[in-house]
Amino acid sequence: MAYQSLYRRYRPRRFSDVKDQEEVVRALRNAVREDRVGHAYLFSGPRGTGKTSTARILAKALNCVNLQDGEPCGVCESCVAIDNGTSYDVQELDAASNNKVEEVRELISRVALGSPGRTKVYILDEVHMLTAAASAALLKTLEEPPDHVVFVLATTDPQKVLPTIRSRTQHYERKLLGADDLTEHVQWVIHDAGLELGPEAVEYVVRQGGGSARDTLSALERVAAAGGVVDEGEALTDLLDAVAAADPARALLAVSDAVSAGRDPRVLGEALLARLRDVFLQRMGAPLDHLAPSDQDRVKAWADQLGDRATTRALEAVGDALIEMRQAPDARIPLEVALVKLTRVDGDASVDALAARVAKLEAALASGTAVAAPSGAAAAPAPAAAPASSAAPAPAAAPPSSPPPARPVTPPAPAPAPADGGSGGPAAQARAALAAQRAERAAKGGGARPTAAPAASAAPPPPGAPPAAAPSPPPVAEAPAPTAPPEPPAPAPTPDVEPPAPSASAPATTPAPSTPAPSAPASSSAPPPAGASVASVWTEQVIPKLAGLAKGVYQSADLVSLDGGTAVVRVDNDHHQQGCERKRADVERVLSEVAGQPVTITFTVGDGGSSPREAASTGRAAAAPITDDPEEHLAGTDVHDLDDAPDAPAGGLAALTEAFPGAELLEEQ
Repeated sequence: MAYQSLYRRYRPRRFSDVKDQEEVVRALRNAVREDRVGHAYLFSGPRGTGKTSTARILAKALNCVNLQDGEPCGVCESCVAIDNGTSYDVQELDAASNNKVEEVRELISRVALGSPGRTKVYILDEVHMLTAAASAALLKTLEEPPDHVVFVLATTDPQKVLPTIRSRTQHYERKLLGADDLTEHVQWVIHDAGLELGPEAVEYVVRQGGGSARDTLSALERVAAAGGVVDEGEALTDLLDAVAAADPARALLAVSDAVSAGRDPRVLGEALLARLRDVFLQRMGAPLDHLAPSDQDRVKAWADQLGDRATTRALEAVGDALIEMRQAPDARIPLEVALVKLTRVDGDASVDALAARVAKLEAALASGTAVAAPSGAAAAPAPAAAPASSAAPAPAAAPPSSPPPARPVTPPAPAPAPADGGSGGPAAQARAALAAQRAERAAKGGGARPTAAPAASAAPPPPGAPPAAAPSPPPVAEAPAPTAPPEPPAPAPTPDVEPPAPSASAPATTPAPSTPAPSAPASSSAPPPAGASVASVWTEQVIPKLAGLAKGVYQSADLVSLDGGTAVVRVDNDHHQQGCERKRADVERVLSEVAGQPVTITFTVGDGGSSPREAASTGRAAAAPITDDPEEHLAGTDVHDLDDAPDAPAGGLAALTEAFPGAELLEEQ
């Protein structure tokens, strides 16, 4: 007798031989025993779950002469003929290769013919492969066949079967076999066939079968032919370990080893997708009865490492890679790219990858374990500590992120008037108008106020260097005025002059420098140097040390008092105070050097009688009338000659030119 494959040799012969399909078997056996067999059945399920075998058992039960409690005897002439495939009572048709309408019409034409047995059974395998015309031709006969005819349809894709066909049948779904039932069945086959295989072979073939009895017995036959389990490198296990551990190098190495051993990349990808499905089922709490106990433990470990989001991403990535393999010149490339994306989430900027990273961090924080930095992220180097000997102290009074004051652009000298008496350019006309306004204001004010000539050596000392006039005072760093500093607390008023409230139009005052003051005797006031009055200190020690715009605006002001770290300075009006506010820091620095302690300036507006500067021997003339022009207080000084002078006000044609950039002045008509 010729050799017969194990899956054909050990095909189920009775209802009791069918493994792990109790619901279907019980329903069919009861129908046969109670004579309530329907005219059409539809068996669906994965491959190797016994669909065709169950149809043949049903045909034997309907034609067996020694029926015992719904079970065929298996020894009568009809049962033996059906097992051998020589019975006229069973007609099998492969719908995958006989799917045309002509072939279905030929089958229907023979339905009315009789047969030797009681019932004629038509088994149509893979019925979903029938064309639309063939399915339509089968409908009428399938709905009302002759009394002695029963149709049994089998398919692995029931959703592809026409709904009109499914509605005319009793549909029974088959399921994959559990690992325990398959293990028991394989052990019995090994014993009955006399195969010398150990427990490792049983575990291997059950894992390879994946719940299919036919695939399991086919794997058992391969192992028996090889004399044992052939080591295939465990590429699938290595792949899952690499994905769970987020190790791209190991994943690529596993693919390379599997391809070098002869495995097709698409087959490897399909196996990986099936194993990821097991991990997904474990994460969702579904039973894993189709896996062996050792495989269940391994799947649980992978599920714990991956988590829900990573498992879902892996299923989608590998599925997309399998689709791309159809058009890829090298089938390995889509699989390798998908594995790199899965194992290096730090390089994937998709929303799913970011969500997976966040979920991993949350899980690590919840468990209290340390979180490792991503493999592709570069750690920020720690700043090196500077040596103590070379560490320079930071400026005490410099506010953070305060831009330095912009230096105004000094306008060029006025161009000479044209020889023909023309008006010249717009800039020349603007300068001429400004000179006329100054002359008119000087005529109305009754003369200009003289200023004290500065000494040749009255240049401001560099920051950090002790001034020459002060008796070894510590240097005070000059702090640039911030753009919007907070207002300092109002100083206590002195007995002589009560400081007024700051004007609404005046800018916020600069707080006192935070440079630590030198040690001094505990006293509430610092009197002027011996033999010097407040006016002489102001005119002889403070004003000469100022320069530029600071000297111009403060030389027309008066120092009323210098007491308790507070200097009261009298100005002519609010506009004069605004000009003085701009250079407050410079004057406070010089006053601090002279007094030997930090000094804050408080302004008072108005004459208030005879001022100390009028009593000083400076030869100053009578004060000019109060005006609203800040430049008026720069008596005897050309404001445009100063390095830090403000922008000159523009008027007339110059204002129009500035208001309309790019405009040109044409000759007047």
